[in-house]
Amino acid sequence: MTGSEASPSFRLAYVPGVTPTKWVRIWNERLPDIPLTLVAVPAADAPALLRAGGADAGFVRLPVDGTDLSAIPLYTEQTVVVIPKDHVAAAVEEVSLAELADDVVLHPLDDTLGWEALPGKPAVERPATTADAIELVAAGIGVLAVPQSLARLHHRKDLTYRPLSDAPESRIALSWPEDRTTDLVEDFIGIVRGRTVNSSRGRSTAPAEKPKAKAKRTDGRGAGRKPAAGSSTGKNPRGGSGGAKGARGAKGAAGAKRGKPRRRP
Repeated sequence: MTGSEASPSFRLAYVPGVTPTKWVRIWNERLPDIPLTLVAVPAADAPALLRAGGADAGFVRLPVDGTDLSAIPLYTEQTVVVIPKDHVAAAVEEVSLAELADDVVLHPLDDTLGWEALPGKPAVERPATTADAIELVAAGIGVLAVPQSLARLHHRKDLTYRPLSDAPESRIALSWPEDRTTDLVEDFIGIVRGRTVNSSRGRSTAPAEKPKAKAKRTDGRGAGRKPAAGSSTGKNPRGGSGGAKGARGAKGAAGAKRGKPRRRP
């Protein structure tokens, strides 16, 4: 740890639509003694929360303004259009922006898509939140384009959604203050990037020990012991096959080869 807190903890912010369950579970498995606290925050407020120290890191929607926040892009979401179940677009698998030309397209103040030009017809006023816009869709006031995770978050039985082609998309990233890249932040980055617990960049586990070489025994009973004189080791220091017995065997074998001397005529 870089800090001096007696009881360290980790605060993780997340914006609507992000489900951090998987990463929290891995954190609890690897760092069970360090509690992780989740901090829900509106998408527009996430960067300010991180800068103010309200969280150590957070899942945010890009772009993140300024150079003081680091960000690792994680994934891009499909944009969908939320419509009543009896809407004509519910009969198709995908909707284009051009097909929304006759619809009122709601544009909430917390919109995260960053439109250059809004499709369809503008509403009389902008809803304050995406949740408010969903209520207006259910009331038949208009339709709403949002990242798919937000359509799931605000699911209603009387509404459905379809993929919206040619629309801007929203990207999710892990972000944190660059000057506060602590050991715990590094741990969480490793989890999000899929590093294993034995990764060389991991901090919470010690590196695996190298196997120790077998030490030679020096007590006279191990591999370092010299064979005693006359012992059978397969070879005799003087060239025999094992002590005096081996020498006698060699002499006998030589005599057998010579045989008895032949008489001269």
